[in-house]
Amino acid sequence: MRAHHVAVEAALAAGEAARSAIVASWNRSVRVHGLDPALRRPSERLTQSEFAEVTEAMAPVLHAARPSLDRLFQVVGGLGACVILADRHGVPVDRRGHPSEDLDFAGFGLWTGTRWSEAEAGTNGIGTCLAEGRAVTICRDQHFLSANIGLTCMSAPLHDADGRLVAVLDVSSAKPDLSEAVAGLISHAVLEAARRIEADLFRAAFPEARLLLAPGLDRGAGALLAVDAEELVIGATRAARAHFGLKGDLTRRPVPAADLLGVASANTLEAGERAVMARALARVGGNVSAAARDLGISRATFHRKLGNRLR
Repeated sequence: MRAHHVAVEAALAAGEAARSAIVASWNRSVRVHGLDPALRRPSERLTQSEFAEVTEAMAPVLHAARPSLDRLFQVVGGLGACVILADRHGVPVDRRGHPSEDLDFAGFGLWTGTRWSEAEAGTNGIGTCLAEGRAVTICRDQHFLSANIGLTCMSAPLHDADGRLVAVLDVSSAKPDLSEAVAGLISHAVLEAARRIEADLFRAAFPEARLLLAPGLDRGAGALLAVDAEELVIGATRAARAHFGLKGDLTRRPVPAADLLGVASANTLEAGERAVMARALARVGGNVSAAARDLGISRATFHRKLGNRLR
């Protein structure tokens, strides 16, 4: 423990914060939050009423996340790891773990209702993920507090349908022999699960919209667009917002999907009417009478308006 304290102080004294993300977080832990790496205070816990409020505020995220938490634990549970969902303040609100290992994690204070922001716990998977807004892996002595160096934590941020960071998905292991390669695989699984949860949150926010995968991006990036019946983009995930430069509430200021995606579209009333008729015709397999009936017009009117497309 003393050796860790000395290593932290030496790295900070050498000015390594500019070259190392871990040392930069150590620096925040000391300079911003006033923490001491030798501190062994018990983890701060919320009161029962405070935790109930946090859980209620997280209800939509919890509802969307639980199936993915279960699947993720099936993958990593055998590696001596627990799965945690924490809110945007670093408070774990849901957890999966084996009962035989619960005492280990409870001993670290890594439990629901505790506080794991950088301000309370220094450099750690949950708090540093929140502080930097990106996926992180904090291995054992990369933690700031000596009391936490028995943990390896792999975390990824979760964003809501408006692109706001609302939670952290974390897998932590207390196994002393967890290899770097295995930690890398777990980190990938955490990131994939986080993207699934974000997609589920997005679908729940736009249940009536058609969802499109933004072109030109890795499928795993989670870049989704919500398009309404008028072909207007009314929602975009964080990745899609960054890719297309979208800002603000898209339900109030929607964007034509054709303009965003760079595809041709009907730009006149006549062309728009013809597009509607063409879609109606396609839906019924080219049956003009059925298409006209669906649109509430006569067969003759349908022929006249669609013109050359029927010849």
